[in-house]
Amino acid sequence: FDYVSRKLLIVVTPTYNRALQAYYLLRLSEVLKLVKSPLLWVVVEMNVASAETADILRKTGVMYRHLVCSKNMTDIKDRGVHQRNVALEHIEHHRLNGIVYFADDDNIYSLELFESIRSINRFGTWPVAMLAQSKSKAILEGPVCNGSQVIGWHTNEKSKQLRRFHVDMSGFAFNSTILWDPKKWHRPTSDPIRQLDNVKEGFQETTFIEQIVEDESQMEAVPPGCSRVWNWHLHLEAHGAVYPGGWLLQKNLDAIISTT
Repeated sequence: FDYVSRKLLIVVTPTYNRALQAYYLLRLSEVLKLVKSPLLWVVVEMNVASAETADILRKTGVMYRHLVCSKNMTDIKDRGVHQRNVALEHIEHHRLNGIVYFADDDNIYSLELFESIRSINRFGTWPVAMLAQSKSKAILEGPVCNGSQVIGWHTNEKSKQLRRFHVDMSGFAFNSTILWDPKKWHRPTSDPIRQLDNVKEGFQETTFIEQIVEDESQMEAVPPGCSRVWNWHLHLEAHGAVYPGGWLLQKNLDAIISTT
């Protein structure tokens, strides 16, 4: 028999209604289909589980759970924070045992990344490359490593220098048992681990990570030396794109497109 025991990968993806949503979800699903099982894709929408998203997920061939975040949009600063918290509550409630990774649908991911994070014991981190908002340069954010140890951080924004950990949301993964088995990890409190919506922009990552680890000594470099860039954040959202045929609109388009 060729059976090999592997950790479950729990990939959490917040998504929302926009023109390129179908494209982004399908692109990410093509990578996830190539990842060795077991893998669970937890996709979270706002307010309602749309028929369009459900149809995409059914056709991907990836094991998934389609969740809904029921929050009044006027009361929240960051939609993604609350969507990820819905996924964290789901993982905690069902005591899912695996490696949790937050993968936004509009990022670019290498297959090697998903295969490598299975080796994480408690918390792993790696550098993420980003295209600057000006599209004129690439920025690297994440750990500086000596072998498997994290010894410092790459940071490019003065406004974020006060952060304890300089990590992008897609630049870390952690053991899910930390969420529901605090005694195993000698956590000082059994309070739920959640992302915070009441912090300054750019501080969601560090305030979340501070609930999981005490310092860099509890982190693992992925891969050793942090010598590879396995995912990109490109900021390429197209604001004037047309919705795919058959998709419903929640609000009117600003422009009318002629059919002639």
